[in-house]
Amino acid sequence: MNRTRLLMIGAMALALGLLAAGFVYQNLKKGAGGGSEPGFQVMVAADDLQIGAKVEERDIKIISIPASDVPAGAPRRKADVVGHGVIIPISKGEFILNNKLAGENVTGLPSLITPGMRAVSVRVNEVVSVAGFVTPGTRVDVLLTGTPTGGNDQETTTVLQDVKVLASGHTLEKSATGEAQNTPVITLLVTPDDAQRLTLASSQGHIQLSLRNPLDTRQEEVPASSARGLYKAGSPAAPVPVHHAVITKAPTPPAAPTSISVEVWQGDKKSLADCSDEGCQTK
Repeated sequence: MNRTRLLMIGAMALALGLLAAGFVYQNLKKGAGGGSEPGFQVMVAADDLQIGAKVEERDIKIISIPASDVPAGAPRRKADVVGHGVIIPISKGEFILNNKLAGENVTGLPSLITPGMRAVSVRVNEVVSVAGFVTPGTRVDVLLTGTPTGGNDQETTTVLQDVKVLASGHTLEKSATGEAQNTPVITLLVTPDDAQRLTLASSQGHIQLSLRNPLDTRQEEVPASSARGLYKAGSPAAPVPVHHAVITKAPTPPAAPTSISVEVWQGDKKSLADCSDEGCQTK
């Protein structure tokens, strides 16, 4: 009796266990497949894509993600991507979006020039290019050192501020000895007016680039610096002696002597005498 009872309890426990396992399995299956959103195919970069590169079919990888995770601006077809130039760097595995691509068959530097802007290249040297730290995407100020028209003193002035660097590279030129040498070239993105100023500045003197913090977008009024202002002033000029006028008073004339009349009696005879500080004189 006890044995039969134990077998019944064991069978019931096994049945409950199987029922619970089936319930859990159904829930897991429903969560993994039945209740998920349908997959949506998007394109990501199969490798790093640099600015100016032309997207080819081998640069694209198709992945499937939930529709709710599809980013805005994701192209639907490969034809919308292949042949377009990259204007914003795309890392491997990153979504390929329309705002990171230029128009079809527009690649290289022209694809980086935004409407209404111009790209102007200036020849520099390793020092002018801030020892190679001026790279595409950095921001710089353009300084000009030269002699103003009609002046004899050199001045340095800030021509342009907060200018974006589009590209940096080298061009092959002849040196003074006739040998070929690599000359650094920096290409800047400027407005049409600034393009004229930059071109004129390049012909007026020495161009220097000043590297900026990309977060600092302030435009400041910076006065020009002259060579004379770099040196200390010479010895101060000797003070001009000041002559003070001496006013002398004319001597005061001596006061006229005062005298008084005195009666002088000698016995019964009377006489008059004039007496002063100098003595008496009988009249």
